[in-house]
Amino acid sequence: MMKTFKIWTYTEGDVPLMHYGPMKFVYSIEGDFIEEMERKGNPIVANHPDEAHAFFIPISVTNIVHYLYTPDEHFGFVNRMQAILEDYVSVIAERYPYWNRSKGADHFFVSCHDWGPFLARGNPQLFENFIRVLCNANSAEGFIPSRDVSMTESKAPFDGIPVVSSGHSPYNRSILAFFAGGLHGDARERLFQYWGNKEDNDIQVYNYLPKGENHTEWLSKSKYCLCPSGYEVATSRLTEAIYVGCVPVIIKDHYVIPYSDVLDWSQFSVQVPVDDIPNLKRILQEIPFSKYLEMQERLIQVQRHFAVNIPAKHFDVFHMIFHSVWLRRLNVRLLKS
Repeated sequence: MMKTFKIWTYTEGDVPLMHYGPMKFVYSIEGDFIEEMERKGNPIVANHPDEAHAFFIPISVTNIVHYLYTPDEHFGFVNRMQAILEDYVSVIAERYPYWNRSKGADHFFVSCHDWGPFLARGNPQLFENFIRVLCNANSAEGFIPSRDVSMTESKAPFDGIPVVSSGHSPYNRSILAFFAGGLHGDARERLFQYWGNKEDNDIQVYNYLPKGENHTEWLSKSKYCLCPSGYEVATSRLTEAIYVGCVPVIIKDHYVIPYSDVLDWSQFSVQVPVDDIPNLKRILQEIPFSKYLEMQERLIQVQRHFAVNIPAKHFDVFHMIFHSVWLRRLNVRLLKS
């Protein structure tokens, strides 16, 4: 793929709504991807749009929300956000032949913001074929796996990119399962209802960790890390677990798991429906230790597919996104001009 696949990034539009996105904290993958696509020397970037197989619209949903959102127009803001994308598509469709010849089927944008899925909903006919690369990949809210791409959310530290390590040895992880985070969303409410702040050495669930405790260290000394949905299905808990070799327990309904075209998540994670939260302890305890060791070993092997590298490296998260877009581009038939 990397020897032949080429992507053109449109140059139209101005920062900060275009060509620039956040590179820190929970939405950082959005800005990181834009940065990578506009980096000189990136081998996947086409030298001319005629050479491209896919076309990237460098719009930042996070920055649109940050710079333009006001609470008094909450219900009308989504319409205004959609209008920005429609205006942009109108410009590139007038200047270039590429959108019209594929009806947008070889075009994509990348968004990790919770409102990303709403961006292309304003004009269903215009965006019927458009590829949306989203962290918030919820099939119950219009995400279409055959067209759209699910990507992982990554929480970047203030002073760099996320660090990937093996964490503690699988033989030296004293906690069966761990979670610490805000109490929001149905999955987390149920998790706290059954397991929150209880005197249980196996399932440890906290709203806030005790003062002075390090969240990453708790993840590292846990066999399984609970990854429940928050307000939306996407959270950075999944990658946080993967980065320290903690087998993720995905507790989400209607979540389309990232990169599942090529990764068999059953080999390095556990999936538990929200309704099965009361049975968490039994489910995890019934997994033989030998099976856990296999999953943990495979998790270490796939860590590189979730790593953020600037510039990108072979098989890292950017290449997983490229590959996912490429698979969907293979099915596109261009219209004759």
